[in-house]
Amino acid sequence: MEQRVVITGIGLVTPLGIGTYETWDALCSGQSGIGKITHFDSTMFQTKIAAEVKDFLPVDFVTKKDAKRLERFILLGLAATRLAIEDCGLNIDDTLANRTGVITGCGLGGLSILENTCRVIEKKGPKRVSPFFIPMLIGNMAPGMISIYFNAKGPNVSIATACAAGAHAVGEAFNSIKHGKADIMITGGMESVISPTCIAGFNAMKALSTRNHEPQKASRPFDKDRDGFVVGEGSGILILETLERALERGAKIYAEISGFGMSGDGYHMTSPSPDGDGAARCMQAAIDDAGISNNQIDYINAHGTSTQLNDLFETRAIKKVFNSSAQDIAISSTKSMTGHLLGGAGGIESAFIALAIKNSIIPPTINMDNPGEECDLDYVPNKARHKKIEYAMTNSFGFGGTNASLIFKKYHP
Repeated sequence: MEQRVVITGIGLVTPLGIGTYETWDALCSGQSGIGKITHFDSTMFQTKIAAEVKDFLPVDFVTKKDAKRLERFILLGLAATRLAIEDCGLNIDDTLANRTGVITGCGLGGLSILENTCRVIEKKGPKRVSPFFIPMLIGNMAPGMISIYFNAKGPNVSIATACAAGAHAVGEAFNSIKHGKADIMITGGMESVISPTCIAGFNAMKALSTRNHEPQKASRPFDKDRDGFVVGEGSGILILETLERALERGAKIYAEISGFGMSGDGYHMTSPSPDGDGAARCMQAAIDDAGISNNQIDYINAHGTSTQLNDLFETRAIKKVFNSSAQDIAISSTKSMTGHLLGGAGGIESAFIALAIKNSIIPPTINMDNPGEECDLDYVPNKARHKKIEYAMTNSFGFGGTNASLIFKKYHP
């Protein structure tokens, strides 16, 4: 028998704040987490702005030893997990350990430690490479360390599907519980690659905003003056449980997950298909998996990267799926405030959907001043909106044409 899956815990460490409600309050008030890059000297770079996590102290969440030997993306994931575990009051004892798993998404892993290690080899030779280099580099060390810290001995997987990784992780965790492979899943995404090679690489693709003089206005999804996305960092972690178990222990329930869709564009290395076909098929697959009709979706948290192609083609995809009812759906891109967390985006945006449903508030798309060409839907411009939400969708699309959509619904006792 298929299990119903609910969200009972949320942990957020984002450019808007360290803590779930710190982030949520800033999001709903339309604050931007984007500023000048401080992680490295960006003087020579076209893009000098990013969405960094401020005032993050790893020792608040992990041991002093691990704070020194773990890469930042892992530490951000551990911090968000601790916040999520505390939020839901979960104690993973030995009776639960084997039925508690971890699936997380990360696009690039320890890119910064790779850069630093290459410099060490060049300047000091290979014998000076740290024995922790490989463990700090690989993306699956994030779910691995979460498992070690929190006694989660069930399925343990890291997903690396570029900017769709976090959403794919939540979807696969949902399926693990739905089909009886686990009772509890720790899931979401994390990323921290505000580094020279990341910024230089995306600059070479002309993918990043260069609005350096106005950092907080740089990410402007669906606006005609958008000029690229802004790299962000952070982590969003959800605790998923069977509905039966959540009710047994009297857990609070943010929302229920009811559908997951995936697709591939089969079109281009970096560009989405212009007609939105891949994204449209992905959204429809999620709706079908949830067993609902298309006109039941009240809110879409869009991929909405603030790039010329994504915003236009995602809009076309939404119109393709929802036809005339597309005009009636509230759509927003929270990347306008958090920047784009790449592989971590689906984690924080799944959390935002759950909080939106729980609180009946749709976060805005800030910097939405003048709609871009064909971008003529309801993008909830600049100001949060109070609205009861029964069903909501989040979209995440990645390079290589990999797509993920998730359906969340309001939990009714």
